[in-house]
Amino acid sequence: MSSGAAHAAVAPRSGATRVRLIILILITLATVLNYLDRAVMGVAAPSMTKELGISPAMMGIIFSAFSWTYAIAQVPGGMMLDRLGTRVTYGLSLAVWSLFTLMHGFAQNVASLLSFRLGLGVAEAPCFPANSRVLSTWFPQQERARANGVYSVGQYAGLAFFSPLLFWIVAAFGWRSLFLICGSIGVTYAIIWYASYREPHESKLVGQAELDHIEAGGGLGHRGAQVPFSWDLARRILAKRQILGASIGQFCGNSTLVFFLTWFPTYLATERHMDWLKSGFFAVMPYIAATVGVLLGGMLSDALIRRTGSANVGRKLPIVAGLLLASTIVLANFVSSNQLVILVMSIAFFGQGMVNLGWTLISDVAPKPLIGLTGGVFNFCANLAGIITPLVVGFILQATGSFYFALAYIAVLGLIGAAAYIFIIGDVRRVDLEEI
Repeated sequence: MSSGAAHAAVAPRSGATRVRLIILILITLATVLNYLDRAVMGVAAPSMTKELGISPAMMGIIFSAFSWTYAIAQVPGGMMLDRLGTRVTYGLSLAVWSLFTLMHGFAQNVASLLSFRLGLGVAEAPCFPANSRVLSTWFPQQERARANGVYSVGQYAGLAFFSPLLFWIVAAFGWRSLFLICGSIGVTYAIIWYASYREPHESKLVGQAELDHIEAGGGLGHRGAQVPFSWDLARRILAKRQILGASIGQFCGNSTLVFFLTWFPTYLATERHMDWLKSGFFAVMPYIAATVGVLLGGMLSDALIRRTGSANVGRKLPIVAGLLLASTIVLANFVSSNQLVILVMSIAFFGQGMVNLGWTLISDVAPKPLIGLTGGVFNFCANLAGIITPLVVGFILQATGSFYFALAYIAVLGLIGAAAYIFIIGDVRRVDLEEI
């Protein structure tokens, strides 16, 4: 094929298109699988601990193990994303993490569980930097928060609407079946992703009007020379106040998320003596509240930017409000009614859902040639919560037999996160490469 013919094959149509909505569906479904594969361990935990004889402290270590490698692999995952691109990196990540999920179903002891959790962490590392890159590439700034809210629903909607089904599967077929089913679905979706995703300038479907709309809002990404990686470069990225403040805030917000993904089912079963299957819709209300928080946070952010023209107001205000709401989780220690506990948990998780807007802020401030690396650095800091929180909760539970101080710990982090957004971040603006 001649170069002219090759160009014609990918030349955009002149009419109006909305291909970016298809792209949004693709990353939303991938995110559903990403968090489902992380969270099925929490669903399986009550049955798994009995069968394999796992103590609360050891279960905390197993929960935490995923984030050991997930955090460590963030910077290499961002490098891989900048070098290989979104289509290849995301496809490989999906396929490999789904295989590790499937292998959990064959675990016979703590050692095998730990090894599979470590492998899952490495494989999932590029996911959210890739999501951030997709937003920055396919969406103008004024649409990114809403798009972020839509795909981020996948973090919560899977559990919110699938949890009754997941617990039924455990009751009917055993905890191993969860991992076998989720892993098989993920491998299939990896093939669908690779066959479907293209960058805007490579897509045969996107029209010139849509490309112009995306570019006018700061999208389409960077197509210049690649910036060589160095650890010093990663350090200098983190030293920028916009990225440092957002990273601290995301770490604090993620601590609430990690609690709900790991220890919350155990909290209901042991502290509140609530049977998940009998509680049904009542027990999944916090996950539904978080789903609403994600969507509302994105819509509110974009609306504030349109009304005020200020990214500082539009991005930071919803996140600060969300962190303050997340800190209310401590109130569960002071109520006896299970209905009030669920209400408190729902408010806290609703707030945490709004904090996910931090990924939109990072897509706004990251240097264009370094979006993958910046997302990796940001996610590394944020997911230190996945290492620390399960361990802290597990050892508190082992030492005291209660979640009282665990909930207080998470509440304090919410306040620290709000302070980071108020006092550290400064102006929400894109950092130029020359500033690094």
